[in-house]
Order: sequence, then structure tokens, then C-alpha cells
Amino acid sequence: MTIEQQLKQFVIDNFLFGQVRDLKDEDSFFDQGIIDSTGVLELIAFLEESFEIKVADADLVPENLDSIRAVTAFVQRQMNVTKVEL
Repeated sequence: MTIEQQLKQFVIDNFLFGQVRDLKDEDSFFDQGIIDSTGVLELIAFLEESFEIKVADADLVPENLDSIRAVTAFVQRQMNVTKVEL
């Protein structure tokens, strides 16, 4: 399963309560009311556990966390950074 697929399934299961809807990769989590501030904490915990990355306070910006596309790109960047550091 790809990062994008795992993320989309997490959002559907945890924020849309299993209701599959037409969730596009670029849909804003915040503008559409899918994720609120508490949901961001759940999302971060999922990302850190599932992809073994660290989300720093400076990373908590909409550009990184506001859509499937943005989060997927963020995770990919973080995973590349982790590989380089090893």
C-alpha cells in the first residue's frame, strides 16, 4: 500500500467514520471540516508511528498537513531526510 493509500484510509476510518466519499487528493482537510486542531494531533501520531518519521513543531503548517497530496509529499520528504541522516 502506498503512502497516499494508507493516509487516505486513515482519514476515511478516523475522520469520515468509514463513510467513503469523493475525497480528492487536493481537498483541504481544514476548509472542508474533515480535520480540526485535535485531529491534527491524531494525524501526526499516525504519521510518526506508521512511517517512522518525526514531525517537528516547525512542520505544523497547512502546507504540510492540509490535504492528502500535501501530507504525502511531506512524508516523502521526511523519509528522505531520515535516510540521509542514517
